[in-house]
Amino acid sequence: MNTEFLTALRDLEKEKGIAADILFEAIEAALLSAYRRNFGSLQNARVVIDRQTGDFKVYSQRTVVEEVTDPRVEISLAEAREIDPRYEVGDVVENEVTPRNFGRIAAQTAKQVVVQRIREAERNIVYEEYANREGDIITGVIQRVENKNVFIELGKTEAILTPVEQMPGEEYRPGTRIKTYVVEVRKTTRGPQILVSRTHPGLVKRLFEMEVPELQEGVVELKAIAREAGYRSKMAVYSRDENVDPVGACVGPKGMRVQSVVNELNGEKIDIIKWNPDPSKYVAASLSPAKVVAVEIWEEEKIARVIVPDHQLSLAIGKEGQNARLAAKLTGWKIDIKSESQMQEIYAQEYSQYYGDGAAGERADDDLVADMNDDLTGAMPCEGDLDK
Repeated sequence: MNTEFLTALRDLEKEKGIAADILFEAIEAALLSAYRRNFGSLQNARVVIDRQTGDFKVYSQRTVVEEVTDPRVEISLAEAREIDPRYEVGDVVENEVTPRNFGRIAAQTAKQVVVQRIREAERNIVYEEYANREGDIITGVIQRVENKNVFIELGKTEAILTPVEQMPGEEYRPGTRIKTYVVEVRKTTRGPQILVSRTHPGLVKRLFEMEVPELQEGVVELKAIAREAGYRSKMAVYSRDENVDPVGACVGPKGMRVQSVVNELNGEKIDIIKWNPDPSKYVAASLSPAKVVAVEIWEEEKIARVIVPDHQLSLAIGKEGQNARLAAKLTGWKIDIKSESQMQEIYAQEYSQYYGDGAAGERADDDLVADMNDDLTGAMPCEGDLDK
């Protein structure tokens, strides 16, 4: 090896970002292996490359012992002290044993090692770069679609969007730029494997953080998020500053901020509600856009009974139960939705059981409603309370 080779290593360090010391160490290890393979040496040895001149030398290594059992790896204390009287038992004595015709082998080996280590180092660099981005958004260009897997070009590597992580009804065309959420970065023999998602709730969270300065600054906090990708998402936000409206901050002027996120998600509906430490108010708000009359909660079971106007029942439940399902995911409460007329029937049955058969029939409907409202008072907030 010569100065030209050293220059090439330095250039690689600049272009590829691979430290020259890493390449030197790899070449030294490979030369040692080549030395043992070509010269049939079973002795301990090490190879040293001069970082300034590129010259290499092979040294045998023998351990100083009282009594030699294997002269290939051991040397007696007396013999060692003939070389240097300061040697003690356990020290290692080195002698240069560089073969005369080792230069050609060294050059071939070095070339192979450099190519291999460049690939490995590039893979490690890419892995470290993207491993730190788990839970973040990356932007890439769709390269191809194979077996329903979408491969996204990221520059130095590519990400994989598997079918389960793809949004329903979304088309993935080669050449299209796309934003995805990094779910996991795996280290494989072929390099880093980056798994991304378009369905993860974290995608919605990160998109809003990109659009809403208050979220980036920590003034507004995203407390919870529930998502059914491609259809609807619900997110609960809270403001640490009483003067900042968390919902308004996320919606933005004329709805520009939320609309940007909706556009990125191809029209997915997003409900933004204000988080409330009061479970009854939080549950009521989670059923937005439906209006809630009252909420009754059972703290230990984490069950909430929500009462809505008759004409709002279908809205509160949502298509195929989607609104209620997302509200339950968002709040962590099991939600039972009843209309006002259903509650009248329930209370009528309760009065019948309490006062005896037919007792409720002797009471006017207005009285039952009044009693029902009296029972709800205090236990459940009325509609006016929920808006406060």
